[in-house]
Amino acid sequence: MANNPQYVATPVLEITQIVTANTARDGTGTMSLVCAGLTAASAAAIGKRINKVALTSQGTTTAGVVRFFLTVDGGTTRRLVAERLIAANTPGTSNTILRYEMPELAGLILPGTVGGLTAGLFASTNAGETFNIFVESGNL
Repeated sequence: MANNPQYVATPVLEITQIVTANTARDGTGTMSLVCAGLTAASAAAIGKRINKVALTSQGTTTAGVVRFFLTVDGGTTRRLVAERLIAANTPGTSNTILRYEMPELAGLILPGTVGGLTAGLFASTNAGETFNIFVESGNL
């Protein structure tokens, strides 16, 4: 255990758009990688710490869910880690798009490559509506 706090060495911002409907909670179906762990070729760091995850709707939404899945084996096995309920919303001049933060994902550490396998965070939308996902993280 380290005696000194670990701060990020390199800030990272990853932006992904999800749109394909996927009602599965078991890690199957279409989903997008929203935060990739480090590979041996990409950095000499020991991992990546997620500081903030935010999502915004791209337009009109129906009541639904955006789900986040974690993998530690390069995406072969994905496990549900968090969900965000999405309200029905029609943006216009008196109603803005939806924006949510995922505080339960803040502080999550994706380890670096171990045995050739990479960790990562995936996301999917239940209703097939368009969402932009912003992940602020940093290499350790």
